Amino acid sequence: MVDNPFAVKSLPLINQGKVRDIYRIDRDTLLIVASDRLSAFDVILPDLIPDKGKILTSISNFWFKKTNQIIQNHLIEDFDLTNYLTEDEIMLIDERYVVVKRLNPLPFESVIRGYIIGSGWKDYLSSHSISGINLPVGLKLAEKFKQPIFTPATKAKVGEHDENISSKKIAALVGKELSTKVEDISHQLYEFAFNFALDKGIILADTKFEFGLDNTGELFLIDEVFTPDSSRYWPLDTYEIGKSPESMDKQFVRDYLETLDWDKKSPGPKLPLEIINKSSNKYQQIKNILCN
Repeated sequence: MVDNPFAVKSLPLINQGKVRDIYRIDRDTLLIVASDRLSAFDVILPDLIPDKGKILTSISNFWFKKTNQIIQNHLIEDFDLTNYLTEDEIMLIDERYVVVKRLNPLPFESVIRGYIIGSGWKDYLSSHSISGINLPVGLKLAEKFKQPIFTPATKAKVGEHDENISSKKIAALVGKELSTKVEDISHQLYEFAFNFALDKGIILADTKFEFGLDNTGELFLIDEVFTPDSSRYWPLDTYEIGKSPESMDKQFVRDYLETLDWDKKSPGPKLPLEIINKSSNKYQQIKNILCN
């Protein structure tokens, strides 16, 4: 694991993800701190991206508030951390933390694809299908689907790879009623954000969500939402069917890594300073466009 300069010592660390560290405040409440770590192909890279955690937190909080009318989320507003952390720790994690309800995460990522790209494109080339959904022959790279499709994926452990799975497998995991509800809400969230971004000259090509349940079975949106880590954003004015679009997200880093002789296993390769700085600028750019 990459060294974390934003580690909190006053609370127990209960989980360390690819980007976020989760601490237990009490039985019902968690502290989530977004680091500056960057993962690609499910591998944490050795270099930090300056201010990435602050930007991701800001973007997620923006979207959580925008989408609260569609589904409730895990955020707890105006929580006083002074009884739990030192003043120095609070300053250290300022603008990169949230306090949230402790929920039971669903065991999959909910992925909505509006365009064919990435792992979906690779699956399509081999089988003309994605997550068990049969698709028309002759689709081109980055082409828009007639309707967005729901292509859930397993949540891989750090260092392992996510895998696209079918809606039938999701129904088997959590039940038909809940899986249908998650799929419906995911489509609503994507449609809302797609139209919002399009008005700002940006295409939201695809995105992924995570959901959790409380002890009564109520569904919540959790983790992050519509960040450049969890979504593909493209400039509308340069988009062209059949060509790999210009990325406004971490796809830029993936494209660089594809040029290297790397087996996509840990440890990841170090990034040149130029790539680090350009990546940081892309994160800031998408925040400035969407959230202002």
